[in-house]
Amino acid sequence: MDRRVYDRMAEHDSTHWWYRARRDILSDYVTREGHLPQNARILEIGCGTGHNLPMLAQFGQVDAIEIDPAARDIASARLGKAVGDAPLPVLPGVERGAYDMVAVLDVVEHIADDVGALKAMRACLAPGGKILIAVPAHQWMWSAHDVVNHHERRYSKATLVKAIHAAGLRPRKLGYFNSILFPLAAAARIAGRLTGRDDSDDSPPAKPVNALFERIFRVERHLVGRVPMPIGVSILCFAEPV
Repeated sequence: MDRRVYDRMAEHDSTHWWYRARRDILSDYVTREGHLPQNARILEIGCGTGHNLPMLAQFGQVDAIEIDPAARDIASARLGKAVGDAPLPVLPGVERGAYDMVAVLDVVEHIADDVGALKAMRACLAPGGKILIAVPAHQWMWSAHDVVNHHERRYSKATLVKAIHAAGLRPRKLGYFNSILFPLAAAARIAGRLTGRDDSDDSPPAKPVNALFERIFRVERHLVGRVPMPIGVSILCFAEPV
């Protein structure tokens, strides 16, 4: 990702509506659908500034990987121990057969060899382990945001399932999320394309709007994994070895 993306993440990951509500949605999803053992071993790959690490820590012992040095330093401070720097798709030096859950939250879309990356993650799983995957949806929503984040692609349900199967995994509870606000997101992308004002700035909006969007998005914590969402900005699932 561009340096500015990491800088904005560090500045806004504790206040931006998307980060705050998404952590609650993911927490509830893992609680309901993860079926993790007590004191599970968890690895987050591509943890950025570490904003998800406290949420993941409620489920067990967390290790993390981040390739950007400045973001890795912030994440290490949050985690209380060193965050690794092993890159995908190979994950050199990462313990194999060790983790009850590997979390890749808006990471797989950055990797050219997504199937190879998923295979490496599968090798890191303990028996009964699973991969928690979140990716951006709909290639037609491609925008300046994807460019500055160095995305290789956005996914459809079909293309994500194809990659998961090719890696020797099977998807479970696969579905959309960030669905309630999808019409606004889609309209913004289309308007930007039509007007030539496609903007990569993802700073939070004014405080009242930020608070409103957070409340709306957070409603999905009660829906994701329980109710099939018709469409959304992102796709979420667990993937388990076949």
